[in-house]
Amino acid sequence: MLKEEVKEKEEGLSIKILGPGCPNCERLFKNVMEAMTKSNKVGDVEQIKDIREIGSYGVLGTPALVINGKVKSVGKVSSIQEIIKWLNEA
Repeated sequence: MLKEEVKEKEEGLSIKILGPGCPNCERLFKNVMEAMTKSNKVGDVEQIKDIREIGSYGVLGTPALVINGKVKSVGKVSSIQEIIKWLNEA
C-alpha cells in the first residue's frame, strides 16, 4: 500500500485508487495527482492493492477511483478533467 500526503491535510479529501498496481492504475494515480495540483485540492491519496480491501468497495473492475468514500469510476483511467469535476463536488 502506497500512501502519499498532498500538501497539508486542510480539507480532508480522502482519495483511494483501487487496483493491483497495473499500468492503468499508475496512470490513474498520475491523473489524480495532476488533478489535485490543478484544482488546488489537498488531502490523502492512497493506492489500495489488497484484493480483499478492493472487494470491500463492491467494485468488480480495476482501476477504481474512490473520493471521500464514494466510488466515482470503475475499470477505466479517468481523465484529469473528470477527476477535477469530482474533486470540486467532494
